[in-house]
Amino acid sequence: MTLKEKLTILADSAKYDASCSSSGSTRKNTGGLGNASYSGICHSFASDGRCISLLKILMTNCCIYDCKYCLNRKSNNIKRAIFTPEEICAITINFYRRNYIEGLFLSSGIIKSPDYTMELMIKTITLLRTKYHFNGYIHAKAIPGASEPLLKKLGKLVDRLSANIELPTSASLKLLAPNKNDNAVTKIMAYVKNNHSKYYVPAGQSTQMIIGATKETDLDIMAKSESLYKSYNLKRVFYSAYIPVNHDKLLPTLQTPPLKRENRLYQADWLLRYYGFTVNDILSPDNPNFNLLLDPKADYALRHLAEFPKEINTANYYELLKVPGIGVTSAKRIIKSRAYFKITFNDLKKMGVVLKRAKYFITCNNRYCLDKSLFKKDFIESNLILENPQIHNSNLTQLSLFHE
Repeated sequence: MTLKEKLTILADSAKYDASCSSSGSTRKNTGGLGNASYSGICHSFASDGRCISLLKILMTNCCIYDCKYCLNRKSNNIKRAIFTPEEICAITINFYRRNYIEGLFLSSGIIKSPDYTMELMIKTITLLRTKYHFNGYIHAKAIPGASEPLLKKLGKLVDRLSANIELPTSASLKLLAPNKNDNAVTKIMAYVKNNHSKYYVPAGQSTQMIIGATKETDLDIMAKSESLYKSYNLKRVFYSAYIPVNHDKLLPTLQTPPLKRENRLYQADWLLRYYGFTVNDILSPDNPNFNLLLDPKADYALRHLAEFPKEINTANYYELLKVPGIGVTSAKRIIKSRAYFKITFNDLKKMGVVLKRAKYFITCNNRYCLDKSLFKKDFIESNLILENPQIHNSNLTQLSLFHE
């Protein structure tokens, strides 16, 4: 099998793993190729947060496991291939020199055993770092069940590690991936958290969950994410809409991946990490799933309309972040500007506020931008939905590193 044929197979097999991101490393160029410092990686992020500047491949799509949702499950009759460490190095260096990529995301199916697979990955990345002097960004997927000494070696070579939780609950994992258990994943997360430094996984760790393969609610999923962030200091939780690539009685029958749901989860995740929201703010047992017609922040505001409108000239920073259309940057600009002048609606536009959403939930100098009699849930909700072009877009597609 030629190298091009292997690349075609193993790049295609890697596209279902969303957990790669290239931010946060400070590895500098010491005379070799590449640079993973903040200014050295040319980030290209999709709207859901995925980095699209990495060569993203599997070491092999052979696997000893038979996870129901996975294209590479051992029972599937698909073309199999395996890269040698030298082949991955050759492709990475070649692509980097052609300016196709800024770094590498290396994952793998499990071949022979977790330890054997991790040893192959470590050998590959060691060659890149030492023989080829590649100082660029490398993100590797840790193999659950591999030994701690191997995890220690791998973490010293890469910028970021991901250990994929895959499904939101232990019960779901046992149902669809009986060879796996989430304790093996959280063991990796705990080790990385306890050893994290500028010399060990400097860009931190991430994970991925498949959405829609099992019956968990959005509340279940976001509660899991919130717990992972608090317990293991994760940089990112990635959400991957379930893609029906296999036929199995335990899998749902979907015509298309739940992409709008995936998008809402990413938006809510952003609120957890940067806007001071908690899961209980945006979801509840009585309201366990996101409104697909409204982003989670707008939905929150409508369900807590008694807390609005916020007065722009007096609301504190975290109150401003609760307003749809006001982000972290614009909230800081508002706070800073208030020391010098009274802010008006025209000023807000210049500060980056998305006024077509924010206007329903704020006042400026105690003045509402519309007739105050229109400050009603039904009126605001219908206008927000009409102003959102995505709701009427029937051509929504999942962003990918690969052309289909």
